[in-house]
Amino acid sequence: MRAYTQVTRREVLQRSALGFGALALTGMLAGEAAASDPASPRRPHFRARARRVIFLFMKGGPSHVDTFEHKPLLQRDHGKPLPFAKPKVTFAQTGNLLASPWKFREHGQCGHRVSELFPHVARHVDELCFLHSMHGTNPAHGGALLKLHTGSDNFVRPSMGAWVAYGLGSENSGLPAFLTICPTLAHGGVLNWGAAFLPPHYAGTPMGNASIAAREAQVRHIKSANWTPEQQRLQLDLLEQMNRGHMAAGPADPVAAGALESRIASFELAYRMQSSMPELQDLSGETEATRQLYGMDNPVTENFGRQCLMARRFAERGVRFVQVTHSDNKVQWDQHGDLRKGHTEKAAEVDKPIAGLLTDLKARGLLEDTLVIWSGEFGRTPTVQGTTDGRDHNPWGFTAWLAGGGVKPGFRYGATDDYGFYAERERLHVHDFHATILHLLGIDHERLTFRHSGRNFRLTDVSGYVAKAILA
Repeated sequence: MRAYTQVTRREVLQRSALGFGALALTGMLAGEAAASDPASPRRPHFRARARRVIFLFMKGGPSHVDTFEHKPLLQRDHGKPLPFAKPKVTFAQTGNLLASPWKFREHGQCGHRVSELFPHVARHVDELCFLHSMHGTNPAHGGALLKLHTGSDNFVRPSMGAWVAYGLGSENSGLPAFLTICPTLAHGGVLNWGAAFLPPHYAGTPMGNASIAAREAQVRHIKSANWTPEQQRLQLDLLEQMNRGHMAAGPADPVAAGALESRIASFELAYRMQSSMPELQDLSGETEATRQLYGMDNPVTENFGRQCLMARRFAERGVRFVQVTHSDNKVQWDQHGDLRKGHTEKAAEVDKPIAGLLTDLKARGLLEDTLVIWSGEFGRTPTVQGTTDGRDHNPWGFTAWLAGGGVKPGFRYGATDDYGFYAERERLHVHDFHATILHLLGIDHERLTFRHSGRNFRLTDVSGYVAKAILA
């Protein structure tokens, strides 16, 4: 995988006046040959359990104690003070313990208890791997989103999808390696799917954003109204010739050369996408049974169902990392008040589509090597905020779950305390979460590095361990 030395690949390319398609370098990618095209697939460090990722991001912070982590003592001690200290720094003040207003029932052979908020997902518990000991460092949405997506809550860093695209490339030269469907523009916005100091063409390609309906989410400018493909090819060839000449004639500047090469690569990908993206964005060929499976026949589930169906189509065609964001550009899962109303509405929007996605992936033989991730940026407190019906942000302990992609099905890893405030057993920091995801993709998180500003950077910074107990 990519571990840059003092002499970068870009410097070699520039000094030799050769482009991406003219040379295969060895010895500069931790002993592996570099691909001749930056988007071509690359070998992992070791046998990968997953080939691709679908990340279902629940913006706003769904409550783990109301969804997937049952806490009997929270029900028993409703209204009593929390019997231990709250964090010194909190987002807001909270009061006594608040029991979940939803019932939990056992499901599947594994017997995992799931809230009645998720009746459809509950039928898939024997395929899910629950991570009950997630924790982060920031109780604010902006910092927590950046932490989950980039590994840092206070610096601009490459996103998880960009790191995966950089390390593994794409399996389809006509599509981006990293696509994000209806991403949020708030709380870090584009930084959550950006490439930062990685080559820019590894950034996520957005389809729409959270402020528009999924049916209107398209990759923009996918078809030229003025030029034929043949004319565009001539234009791109001329433009590349001019850019190469500019690089060869100027002083050696690896940063500028790298940026220009990345732009050339982006132009070429955009040209190829014109033949592949229109058909993929068109759902008219899907059967009515498939549309119903994803809930597209119901106005409540249609929007997120469409996003999930698009994610399956892209994953099926070789997109390495697909992110699907559930965000209505309003309060999302962020119920500081009206918890019962808000979580009921939000869960109803995503429950059937997520179950449909899992069913569809399994039926098509894709779940085995597709890693599905479900998570918010944090959980919510077991203590009440407001009068009787709200919960505050809780990064100190929350739940995420994985499916497919080489994880143990019907498995529970870690736990929060008896009330759900702090990650307590087999604690899994966000860096550990990232290290584990990369491991499932066949990547050693300590070797996936990029040299920038005099030091090697990685998604997990200087931390992270792989939760090997969850590996199938």
